[in-house]
Amino acid sequence: MVAGEVPCGGYPGGGGAGAELSTGDLFKVLWEALADILGTAAAATLLRRAAQRAAPRFPELAALSITRESLEYRYSVPSLWKEPADGPPQALCELARELWSLLVDLTGSVVVNRLAQIPELRDRGIVPEREEQP
Repeated sequence: MVAGEVPCGGYPGGGGAGAELSTGDLFKVLWEALADILGTAAAATLLRRAAQRAAPRFPELAALSITRESLEYRYSVPSLWKEPADGPPQALCELARELWSLLVDLTGSVVVNRLAQIPELRDRGIVPEREEQP
């Protein structure tokens, strides 16, 4: 496995309740929640599409890789995402905005409402504000 690559069902090590989360950790929280709701194939497809839509504004998203190996999905986050995030990571926020748009079109408010309840995403500003949700 490449450094920084995490099996999508796996957990990165360490981190108690008070540990600072990196942008990569926050992406993992988003991935796992979306995969739990929709399944890994749908999560991979939607996150790839959202990243493609947001990449012109945040080129670092081009380094986000979600691939299928056999029956398992894996992702690799941009190297900048491995350090603890001081504030809301703007590229991840933009990825979430694009994802929200796709999810609302496909599922209505059901999935976005469930994702908005996740404290790690909500409290760090990853969840788009109500007025930003289409």
